[in-house]
Amino acid sequence: MKYRTLKLFQRRRNARKRIQITEKAVQALIIGLALVLVLLVGCSYRMVPNETKIEYGTTETDSKNDKLQQKQSITQSWKWIKE
Repeated sequence: MKYRTLKLFQRRRNARKRIQITEKAVQALIIGLALVLVLLVGCSYRMVPNETKIEYGTTETDSKNDKLQQKQSITQSWKWIKE
């Protein structure tokens, strides 16, 4: 009787290990498929410049050193377009 009980416990332990391995494999498969889906969807869109502004000019004189100050700036916005 002890021998049968021991074998039963071993079978249960082995079955649990197989279930845990299967669950981990299924989780890895789901994560992998989700990643592939995100990459495929992301490849159908691309980012392009939408608007570019360039500002250049001089400001009033500075009271400290009586020199003109130059102002330069570039502003660019982007948008996603579907290919």
